Amino acid sequence: MDNSRELDTFLASVEKKAYCHAEFATKQTEDALDIVQETMLAFVRRYANKPKDEWPALFHRILQNQIRDWFRRSTVRSRWRSWFGGDADEHQHQLQNQPAKQSGEPIKQLQGEEIGDGLVSALKQLPSRQQQAFLLRVWEGLSVKETADAMSCSDGSVKTHLSRATSRMRDLLEDY
Repeated sequence: MDNSRELDTFLASVEKKAYCHAEFATKQTEDALDIVQETMLAFVRRYANKPKDEWPALFHRILQNQIRDWFRRSTVRSRWRSWFGGDADEHQHQLQNQPAKQSGEPIKQLQGEEIGDGLVSALKQLPSRQQQAFLLRVWEGLSVKETADAMSCSDGSVKTHLSRATSRMRDLLEDY
């Protein structure tokens, strides 16, 4: 069964959101790109022949595992840097330079950018598990079960993390 077109379409559909997940978590552009690339390679190697309806949960589980692995490696690297006098903050987050979309309504565009910036800022302030639950449930639209599988936790934990994240997001975004 050759499903390479369907697989390409699926990967193209999750690529940008996966990058955002990784970039929110790591705050490092290059590392986020590496995480997404490794996630896609691992997904294709292991799960390309699984049923298509299982792909989103499997992909996000690999993505979350890659992000956790990145944090583990970063902890080890920062220990080595501190022992040998390196600066743990030498790789500062750099904003991506993306051209602005052309719009005939600058006021609406500015308001949209402000809301988007506020949303990104609020997401970055959430603890990682709340951030994961919020992004997977609200942004990706995964079910509670699929989110629990991706996060390697129980359905109840997903509901708790999502409830806390939603409450915190409301507090942080009340001005919008």
